[in-house]
Amino acid sequence: MEVIRAKRAGACYGVQRALDMAAEVIEAGGRAYTLGPLIHNPQVVDELAARGAAAVASVEDIPAAARTDAAAADGAPAVVIRSHGVTPEVLAAVEERGFSVVDATCPHVSRAQAAAAELAREGCRVVVLGEAGHPEVEGLTAWARQAGGKVDVVAGPGEIPAGLYDPVGVVAQTTQRKENLEAVVAALREQGLDPIVKNTICSATRQRQEAAADLAAAVDAMVVIGGRNSSNTTRLAEVCALTCPRTFHIESVDELNATAFAGCRRIGVTAGASTPENQIASVEAFLKTL
Repeated sequence: MEVIRAKRAGACYGVQRALDMAAEVIEAGGRAYTLGPLIHNPQVVDELAARGAAAVASVEDIPAAARTDAAAADGAPAVVIRSHGVTPEVLAAVEERGFSVVDATCPHVSRAQAAAAELAREGCRVVVLGEAGHPEVEGLTAWARQAGGKVDVVAGPGEIPAGLYDPVGVVAQTTQRKENLEAVVAALREQGLDPIVKNTICSATRQRQEAAADLAAAVDAMVVIGGRNSSNTTRLAEVCALTCPRTFHIESVDELNATAFAGCRRIGVTAGASTPENQIASVEAFLKTL
């Protein structure tokens, strides 16, 4: 049995940066909270909580005692902004309550937020390509609206509303597939529009998808590691399944069993941008025992 890892796989720069920033707060002895999961990886989020960085759904969910301490100049706990970013309203609420802000928003997401706001300021109707309800998409939408824009969130060309008129701008969730962005742009042009396109798809996402697709075409089975709530990992699984029907999206090695790989000679492994090295290594170790 040959186990092959994709040339590009696992934690990206933005994720590692967020983890390092949270770790610095914890190691300095400070108390910390993250607004939502810091990254979309349940195991990592649980580890952070055990070390002292608990995830809360909103600023209001931070314990009252911590908010009281925040009023003291030397007692404010840190609120770590997750890698997916937050809305400007949430950021303002954190600052108004006197918490120390550690902004771990991925730089690529920050760039996408700025692009959405720029399109809105230019008078564009902003089309956000992404998953409705995803925290990154909620942030992109909010930053565009704060800049005065009207926004439509679409998952693909079939969701583009009728009756749009120029100027129209397009911005993409950083983990979207390039082909989906191209299809949306083509559909807008078919409506007679001339969209202003900001390609905000992260290069790390694209590289992982391309490497996964190449590997999936050359193996008998693919294992894709990462949180089921992770958009980029879900996209990886979709890409792999196009050429390798025996594709398994898992969160941990405990989900694997030997019978699923009966008859396989080559197994490919890839992982989402929120998947640390130790999780990849444990899966590879298991597969090599088959």
